[in-house]
Parts: sequence; structure tokens; C-alpha cells
Amino acid sequence: MQLPTHEVPLTEIHLNRNIRLFIKREDQIHLEISGNKFWKLFYNINQYLAQEIENPVLITFGGAFSNHIAAVAALGRELGIATLGLIRGEELEQKWHENETLTKASADGMRFRFVNRQTFRDKDSLTQNLQKEFRQALIIPEGGTNQVAVNGIQHMLGNATKSFNYLCTAVGTGGTIAGISSFAEENQKVLGFKVVKDSSLEAKVSELCGKENFELIDAADGGYGKITDGNIRFINSFYDKYGVPLDPVYTGKMMRKLFELIEQNFFAEGCTILAFHTGGLQGIKGANEMLKKNERPLIKTTVK
Repeated sequence: MQLPTHEVPLTEIHLNRNIRLFIKREDQIHLEISGNKFWKLFYNINQYLAQEIENPVLITFGGAFSNHIAAVAALGRELGIATLGLIRGEELEQKWHENETLTKASADGMRFRFVNRQTFRDKDSLTQNLQKEFRQALIIPEGGTNQVAVNGIQHMLGNATKSFNYLCTAVGTGGTIAGISSFAEENQKVLGFKVVKDSSLEAKVSELCGKENFELIDAADGGYGKITDGNIRFINSFYDKYGVPLDPVYTGKMMRKLFELIEQNFFAEGCTILAFHTGGLQGIKGANEMLKKNERPLIKTTVK
């Protein structure tokens, strides 16, 4: 993987307050390996390929609409590397062709193994068995989070991000906020918007980054992967007003909660806030399929 040659834009979200809010469009880092997934994979893949393994294989884990599964499959196609996805939910084995994310991942060359939810939760056993079967494979954790991935997140920061008082990101497995916390300036506060109900996340992030400069805020809005009508209304209103598409699982929930905090005077007058757009827009197609079946409003998007 090569470092991108183009600058990632910062878009200002104009508010009727004495606070300045910007979004760093990491979703535009790559057409398919989007946002934080690009940076989580960056050093993992490059260190693996440096070993010059004869038949490299990338193996990872994810759910039916996983951004991580989509990114690894696209990367495998781009680099000519075999990929295998362990997919949560054995019921998907007979109907994965109806799923936009998995159909695209398959077209990119990824093979699947579908496992029940109980087996999927025991990642240690799954990983040990896979490593015995594929001795030279790179096995990447669900969501791409490990210490090497945390180091890759440093590239989301730079001269353009140093002046902000707050750095904000959605939090799923904790790798992105751990990387931001690790490489933030000493005077910066890092806010993580939890989209999953996981009481162990704070300890996990602390272990990964060794810092105490972050705060986790509940933004689950019904639970991980749940899409409420309020979430849809916010995403569509945000897109109409600012021209920035948000996904319903991560960035939509983050921005909605961030706006609530601004309205509640959580932030001091005159402060500057930077929110990272971590991608995930590929999941909108699948979300809209489900919403349409249930005769619910659809999410506006630029994704074709």
C-alpha cells in the first residue's frame, strides 16, 4: 500500500454559534478502501508483504454489512492477494447474494465461511484454528484493530489537525480513537462516540494508546447497527444542508450526538472541533435495502 498523494479535505460545518466545526473527509482517501480502514490496514499489509510470502492470504472477520470486510476484499483484488472472510451469521450462507456488501466482496475475490454467533464471539479459538490451517496467512482482527493498526491511524493527523481543541471520532472496536489519542497534541482532548454498547471499550482503548486524553460518549442510539428514524432524518438533513453524506452506523450517529452536545453547551465558546469522517458509505446500499422492505424512509447518498 502506498501513501496517498492527495490531500484529505477539511470541510467546515457552519454553525450559528461562536464555535467552529470541521469534518476531515477521510472517506475520500480511497474509492473503496475508505477512511480509517485504509490506515488500519496500511502497516499491517505492508509489514506482511515485506516477508515476501509465496502465496499470501488475508483472513478477517465481520458482519453482513461490514466496512472492514468490504475494504479487505477490495485491497485483496487491488494487490492480487487471496482473501477469506469469516462472516457472522450462518443463516447468511444461503442468501448472501442478496447482500450488497457481500456480493461486492465476492466479486472482488473474497471467499466466505459463515459461522454462528456463538462461535464468532470466540475469536481466539477461531484465530488459532485458522492459523493452523493457513500457516502463512495474515489474520486481521474484526474491525482491523490491533497495535499495528493503531500506529497507522497517525496518518489521519498532521499539521492541519494540530490547532483544534477537540478531535472527534466514532468508536466501534476502539482502534481509531486509540490511534488519535496516541498521536494527538498534548493540549487536545479526544472525544469518542461509542456506536456499540461495550463496557470494556475504555479499558481496551487505554491499553492500546496508554493515554488518558480521551473521553467516550454513548452514541449507540438503539444499539450497534440499529437505524432509527431519528438517525435517518438527521443524516438526510445534514446532507441537504452541508452536502456531506454520512453512514447510519458510525458517522451519522457521531455527528448527531455531536450536534446535541453543541446545543447543550458542552463545548466552550470560541473552541474549535474536528470530526473525522471514517468512511462506511458502502453500507448505505444495504441499509436502504432493508429500509425499503420495511417501508421506511431511505438514506440520501452519493454512492452509486
